[in-house]
Amino acid sequence: MPSKNLGTEGWQKPWSGPNGGSCVEVMKLGDGRVALRQSTDPDGPALIYAYHEIETFIEGAKAGAADFLLT
Repeated sequence: MPSKNLGTEGWQKPWSGPNGGSCVEVMKLGDGRVALRQSTDPDGPALIYAYHEIETFIEGAKAGAADFLLT
């Protein structure tokens, strides 16, 4: 879905590092789903995930299941 269809209010950067402002922005939608977009392309696509999908991803990342992405 084009992220501009979701409006400009409510997007947050849950984390940001020394990457020049290029990061992921998230928005919790009214129905509980979560939208993600690239901060450098605010009119580009937004990926929409169900709450349980985001919950599973975050819990897995905290448990180290995504550590292979860092090596």
